[in-house]
Amino acid sequence: MQNNRIILGDCCKVLPTLPAASADFILTDPPYLVGYKDREGRSIKNDIEADWLAPAFREAFRVLKPDSLCVSFYGWSKTDLFYAAWKAAGFRIVGHITFPKRYASTTRLMRYSHENAYLLAKGNPRTPAHPIGDVIDWSYSGNKLHPTQKPLSVLTPLIEAFCPRGGLVLDPFAGSGSTLIAARSVGRQYLGIELDPQFHEVASKRIAGYTDRLGQYVDFERQAANAAAVEDAA
Repeated sequence: MQNNRIILGDCCKVLPTLPAASADFILTDPPYLVGYKDREGRSIKNDIEADWLAPAFREAFRVLKPDSLCVSFYGWSKTDLFYAAWKAAGFRIVGHITFPKRYASTTRLMRYSHENAYLLAKGNPRTPAHPIGDVIDWSYSGNKLHPTQKPLSVLTPLIEAFCPRGGLVLDPFAGSGSTLIAARSVGRQYLGIELDPQFHEVASKRIAGYTDRLGQYVDFERQAANAAAVEDAA
């Protein structure tokens, strides 16, 4: 299986083509099933009907390695549907993460100013070497690349805690590629799946740009190390 790429397609069709027990960690932000539209009128595919929910997480469970973890964001108003899909797939609920915001995403009966995610287990994962707290401060991404773009600063601690270094992070709902960038930035491999061609293109360009910058940094570090070695030899 080729890693470090983003696949254009429906995860319900792509995931069955992936080998069983091949991902070390799943970090994903699926549609919340609320028909969301942002201030610019942008929407998300499959954000109303829930027919994809159970098969997607059933296949995600199959692809995840035994005794490993998954973090999934979810829409709190549809908690019952997400919970049922996770349990039917075989996941155990082992944690709940809250991300408080300094602003309200919407205001109706209340000012809604936090995001949520569940920590899901397949089997019995080991306790992380450095467990993180279940409250993680949120920083606003600006949502420039995707209507629900998650900030890298909340994704990287999850990857560092729950995925071994060099391991594979899978995101079946990759959006603009934030999970993939976060994985690469902390020394993990990545594999993303994105249904919408527009966001797949955005993510592909974003990842290519990050990889180019990373390559330039590595080249600079290598040149600096070579120069230091020459100086030491002299």
